[in-house]
Amino acid sequence: MYTPSPDRYSTEVMQFNRCGRSGVLLPKVSLGFWHNFGSVDPYERSREITRYAFDHGITHFDLANNYGPVYGSAEETMGRLMDDTFRPLRDELFISTKAGYDMWPGPYGNWGSRKYLMASLDQSLKRMHLDYVDLFYSHRYDPETPLDETLQALVDIVRAGKALYVGISRWPLQALQVADEYLRARDVPLLIYQGRLNLLDREPQEQGILDYCATHGIGFISFSPLAQGLLTDRYLQGVPADSRMARGKFLKPENLTPELVEKIRSYNATAATRGETLAEMALAWILHQKGVTSVLVGASSTAQLQKNLQCIHAKPFTTPL
Repeated sequence: MYTPSPDRYSTEVMQFNRCGRSGVLLPKVSLGFWHNFGSVDPYERSREITRYAFDHGITHFDLANNYGPVYGSAEETMGRLMDDTFRPLRDELFISTKAGYDMWPGPYGNWGSRKYLMASLDQSLKRMHLDYVDLFYSHRYDPETPLDETLQALVDIVRAGKALYVGISRWPLQALQVADEYLRARDVPLLIYQGRLNLLDREPQEQGILDYCATHGIGFISFSPLAQGLLTDRYLQGVPADSRMARGKFLKPENLTPELVEKIRSYNATAATRGETLAEMALAWILHQKGVTSVLVGASSTAQLQKNLQCIHAKPFTTPL
């Protein structure tokens, strides 16, 4: 039997931020299931990582319907974790999932239609052995489906009791504004926006999304905060043979240009002057941006997660990088 650490909510272990103007508090560091929790990964390792995360105050687990690989298998892992570890602790967890990307063949297994979103969430709940999720996202903006169809589906999902809150991910600013107004008018306010924000990709800041969220009481959570490993010491000397870039699925070796390597080395030097690792500084930079609620980190080991958690105590940034 798993007995969680009694110190998991100590401020020395984890700190929480309010999510926009809601009643929800999220840990500064949340655990993402995009990689390392699929059917190709050892279940015992997934269990070890998630138990370590919870012992250190990470109450928020972030999933999506097609996380794996294979599709759906990260949610199946979550279902096993609920059965053998977290069922008695369900009310301490904040579990999110999403739909919006390719999941099953045919016209109803992708994008943002009402049919896809509702069918996908029903499947997700079965895989995770849950009656509801705390947060359900539209995973991406669909330029073809009317926004009110997607948004009304989110409203009805909450009213059906299948999700407590709703969010959107990677929607453009104008669509974010429409979503905010539509949902607020129907008493299902937009809880959070999930976007890619890191030292190498500041698009949510540059497009005004982060400012809009901060001004309108919407939380913001950053995915890929370490740029899939670029903002670590992994690539300072080139491409390691056992790295994600060497496998070439999401990161391509040709993307590691001399200019990018020089920028990463410069950031690494700055981190050294702060007495931090590059990863620690990169995560801390995000957390110190106005409007940011949490950062989503992945982990392939408890040791890696332990290192990333150091960011919650990092010194504030007094000058922009």
